[in-house]
Amino acid sequence: MEYRNLGRSGLRVSRACLGTMNFGTANGLAATGEAEARRIVDAFLDAGGTLIDTADLYHRGETEEIVGRAVKGRRDAVVLATKGAMPTDHEPRGLSRRRLTAALDASLRRLGTDYVDLYQCHLWDEGTPIEETMATLHDFVRAGKVRYLGCSNFTAAQIVRAQWAAERVGGTPFVSLQPQYSLLVRVIEEEILDVCHQLGLGTIAYGTLGGGLLSGRYRRDAQPDPDSRMGRLLTSSAPGSRGWAESLLTSRHLDIAEEVAAVAAGLGATPADVALAWVAGRPGVTSVVLGPRSADQLTAALASLDRALPQEARSRLDEISHERRAPSNGTFFPPPLHRRSTAGEPAADVTAG
Repeated sequence: MEYRNLGRSGLRVSRACLGTMNFGTANGLAATGEAEARRIVDAFLDAGGTLIDTADLYHRGETEEIVGRAVKGRRDAVVLATKGAMPTDHEPRGLSRRRLTAALDASLRRLGTDYVDLYQCHLWDEGTPIEETMATLHDFVRAGKVRYLGCSNFTAAQIVRAQWAAERVGGTPFVSLQPQYSLLVRVIEEEILDVCHQLGLGTIAYGTLGGGLLSGRYRRDAQPDPDSRMGRLLTSSAPGSRGWAESLLTSRHLDIAEEVAAVAAGLGATPADVALAWVAGRPGVTSVVLGPRSADQLTAALASLDRALPQEARSRLDEISHERRAPSNGTFFPPPLHRRSTAGEPAADVTAG
């Protein structure tokens, strides 16, 4: 396993990051029970992985509880990361001192630890002064509850504002960004990666398989299998599910998926191998989030990160996936699979990162 410094910090993390959004059965269309989740965590650590990422949002906190029990006894071998600020059953989303303090304390209880190595703001909060947020996060570091700070789904301008605010309040700056990045969504290449480099943030890329579309399971001339992720989304009653699936199953995305499959066939690889290897080899990517639902899927994903794509294959993929018109905020959000709907909150407030 390869290890890299996370941004302009001394924190060393594995090139592979174990994403845990699938761990838990409290809610959601994709679910991995605790026994299999523990096998995945053990296999990841045994392979030399260190960075494990979760969030208070996932499965209403059940995911953090599973992760906490899975790493018990091996805590010192883990770079444990979680995220806060998303809405829960009882609280709106936000980065206020009150909201973040309650969120972190609850995460620590569920994870069964007195500190996390990396605490990340899950989404920007326009309603809270960023100085308040950065001062609060600095207090967490001073109290020993958090070692390093990061953010997820921030735009380039928001990253700049946060780093400047940390300096103004004499606080701790971010060392990482967790952005969505795949052959389907490359908007972070326009400004965000450069800002991260200039301001000392490493990147932990999530959504590398484009919601599963780049796995090779979906074709434009056939309806998704009812048991597949897209099939379940299209028939789910959860708010936003069908709309999210339709936003993925576009002509452009299917063109890219078909090209990925063609490249994979020529290399004797799977489409998922190629999609993961493409992201892992991109400049500026520190670590890649893997979201397996089984230990076998983890083994296959880890092997993909070691695959070096030939330049011809990279050129083909770069050309077909070039974004002529980028999304306005660089992300497309999955439906609210991990919390109950809260009156007055838009369904698009929940991300996969």
